[in-house]
Amino acid sequence: MKEEKKLPVLGNRETVEKTIDGKTVTDTIYQTIPSFSFINQDSAAITNKDFDGKIYVADFFFTTCPSICPVMHRNMLKVYDKFKDNPQVMIASHTIDYKHDTPAVLKEYATKLGVSGKQWQFLRGGRDSVYTLAEKHYLVAVNEDKSAPGGYIHQGWFVLIDKEKRLRGAYDGTQPDQVEQMISDMETLLKEYQHDKK
Repeated sequence: MKEEKKLPVLGNRETVEKTIDGKTVTDTIYQTIPSFSFINQDSAAITNKDFDGKIYVADFFFTTCPSICPVMHRNMLKVYDKFKDNPQVMIASHTIDYKHDTPAVLKEYATKLGVSGKQWQFLRGGRDSVYTLAEKHYLVAVNEDKSAPGGYIHQGWFVLIDKEKRLRGAYDGTQPDQVEQMISDMETLLKEYQHDKK
């Protein structure tokens, strides 16, 4: 029987030694996404618990972005359409413009994209909580920059997170071939969970 393909686990890791039944065992602890609480496009509180038991893709954007965000979200729509009926898949788009992107603005943005329901969450939080989450945990650079188009700079990464909240892939959301690769990797990851159940 051929070995099923598995995605690597990304991010920081540390090894710890434990003693189990008198034997020393080395265990690896992987970087995970910590608990969070934000407000979504429906003015509802959304926390990390809403993503329990699901794989999800996270990105960082702002609704008035004149450069990469429209391309990223056109590409993310392919992901949304592909996994629309799969309750094990979600999308989390975090705004980095906490001043302008109120829930009402996020709702209008989601509606214009053709997004409805709870599968794709557009999330708003305080500047520090969102920026810290982006840079320390999703490993995506974001910043305010008055000289940048729209006043913000950020990377266009789509970050794939597994059911244990570990980073399993990072893809340039502006590149259609990378988004196709991510969709393929998401299917691999879902198969990994089906395989583990057997």
